[in-house]
Amino acid sequence: MKHNLLFPAGDPMGAAIFDYHKNGAPAGKLVVHSSMFEDDEIPVDGLFRSFAQMPVLEQTALRMAEGRILDVGAGSGCHSLALKEMGKETMAIDISPLAVNVMDDKGIDAYQINLFDEKFREKFDTVLMLMNGSGIIGRLENMPAFFKKMKQILEPGGCVLMDSSDLRYLYEDEDGSFEIDLADEYYGLLDYQMEYVPFNKKASVLGKPFDWLYVDFETLSYYAEQNGFKAELVAEGEHYDYLAKLTVQM
Repeated sequence: MKHNLLFPAGDPMGAAIFDYHKNGAPAGKLVVHSSMFEDDEIPVDGLFRSFAQMPVLEQTALRMAEGRILDVGAGSGCHSLALKEMGKETMAIDISPLAVNVMDDKGIDAYQINLFDEKFREKFDTVLMLMNGSGIIGRLENMPAFFKKMKQILEPGGCVLMDSSDLRYLYEDEDGSFEIDLADEYYGLLDYQMEYVPFNKKASVLGKPFDWLYVDFETLSYYAEQNGFKAELVAEGEHYDYLAKLTVQM
């Protein structure tokens, strides 16, 4: 399949968001490749969900968010838009120029920024990291850099609201026990590669492979404490997912 010249190379998520926003249904396919499982598909229309369509954990986080809010990896801006409708002050960031273009079109205060850019030092009362927000940390060894960045951008008394999942269920036996090789890499570390296949199927947009981190709450709490933060379990979902609140230890 040839490369799609209509979209920038390496931005399949942005291409899917831009295509759906401009053209609507029927959307193309946003495919997730991994060495660890068979190809999966992310429904593009789900990236544009309303507050009522969001999982309870996301709704809880949006209700809790206060003060000046940063929406990290905002994508289509569905969370920022819901916050805006609540009358809350929100800034959205994403590394995808196409996603930022869409958010601009929707009237969202959005910028193409990498959270870990050393020059990014604005201050916020709440940092939102949703849709498995821990994923952008990439690997456990990046935890210190993540918490350092949070200290740089959080106002005194501010917090991070992050959701993630404990993937141990993938290793669960019929008797309820878990077979996890502790000598192997952390079981929540996955490798992903995204590909957007437009509806016309004449061309696709393939991104670069990247690490994506799912972290269990116990491990998150450990790294939080090691880096001067406190982790609070706010709520749990129905399938090993949870919402955590991270605050600087006083």
